[in-house]
Amino acid sequence: MKLSKQFFLFMIGGVIGFIVDAGIAQALVSWGDWSAYYSRLVSIPVAATATWWWNRRQTFAGHHSGRGLFTEWLHWMALMGVGALVNYGTYVVLLLVFPMLGRWPAIATAGGSVVAAVFNFSTARLMLFKGAKTSA
Repeated sequence: MKLSKQFFLFMIGGVIGFIVDAGIAQALVSWGDWSAYYSRLVSIPVAATATWWWNRRQTFAGHHSGRGLFTEWLHWMALMGVGALVNYGTYVVLLLVFPMLGRWPAIATAGGSVVAAVFNFSTARLMLFKGAKTSA
């Protein structure tokens, strides 16, 4: 698959992840009266799982990780954990610079997601789904 198509599919997965991430964070803040900081501790892992599922089925369907399903998920979570730190760090900076975003974490989540997107694609493509699938 061409790199441009792969990146496009990865970005679709990113949009799915953003909707899950921002939706959960916003719901916890708005309806659960959670802190904007703590809400992301729940929303990020759920969103990362959603993006793993999309990317293994669509973006990297022609590649294999050489791992079992659970081990692949754990590897994805570890690799995306670095991207999540980039994402969360950007999110925290946005909350500190614009305190009103504490009530609207979905907006700050968008900023963190954009910054982490290219990093996460590179990590997934070069470290996890690097081998082409072969017909068995």
